[in-house]
Amino acid sequence: AAAALTDMYDQALLGILQHVGNVEEFLRVLFGFLYRKTDFYRLLLRPSDRLGFPPGAAQAMALQAFKVFERMARQDDEKRRRELEAKLRKKEEEEAAERAKASPAAQEIEMESTAERPAAAQDAAPAAPGSSAEPPQAAAPAEPRPEPPTRQEQFQTNPDSYNGAVRENYAWSQDYSDLEIKVPVPKHIVKGKQVAVDISSGAIRVAVLEGGSQRVLMEGKLTHKINTESSLWSLEPGKCVLVNLNKGDEYWWTAILEGEEPIDIDQINKERSMATVDEEEHAVLDRLTFDYHQKLQGKPQSHEL
Repeated sequence: AAAALTDMYDQALLGILQHVGNVEEFLRVLFGFLYRKTDFYRLLLRPSDRLGFPPGAAQAMALQAFKVFERMARQDDEKRRRELEAKLRKKEEEEAAERAKASPAAQEIEMESTAERPAAAQDAAPAAPGSSAEPPQAAAPAEPRPEPPTRQEQFQTNPDSYNGAVRENYAWSQDYSDLEIKVPVPKHIVKGKQVAVDISSGAIRVAVLEGGSQRVLMEGKLTHKINTESSLWSLEPGKCVLVNLNKGDEYWWTAILEGEEPIDIDQINKERSMATVDEEEHAVLDRLTFDYHQKLQGKPQSHEL
């Protein structure tokens, strides 16, 4: 029943919101209604007064209601943060497990190659008459490195390459208005002064300082323009340089650098976050939502009211 009431209120409030166009005007409508149709703003000054509230009580009520939902919003933020941290921890654990699997194999190969050297020396000595020397066995080949993902459906399962790709020296992801690039660095790169990052409207260069010189990790011309004022970078010590680029124009990129293999944008998630939608677009979306629900219920749509 409570859910049904909420839906009912949503329809009515959504209709108001789509008419006024933004939250500020929506709040003016609500408080205007309280002013004109209720005793919300009337002061209760005498014991004989039957309408109104004591001074400050109405404001306290409004603030209390605001804080209830503000607390819920912060709890939602915290929940999303914990889920993201859990996802990152799981990813790190899986990567550590993969490294642990690869490490014993490498040690075994090294031990075998070391142990075979005396045998190889003995084989090199002259063979006794009538005896036949067996050919030395070749050292076991090293296990091939796992191939990086190449299909978009694989990129989509990785937060570092969501709506983007994994390339040789970096991984990138995107939403409608921003891009994120992760450039892995050696473990000894732990301070910002060990990194040189140059970002212009049409190019990017990421390098690390080693032995008095720079080793370039990523460099090239961007496939589209960016807003340098809203772009920044940071260092995750011993892990990666994290670069956030704000798109100059809002559309989906197929690649970060010119010459890079493009992705198929028909296979990415093109849904836009509501955080990237401005007030005017919000109003349009609200109107469309209102009209859709009105149509389902056989009620007049906004242009028919």
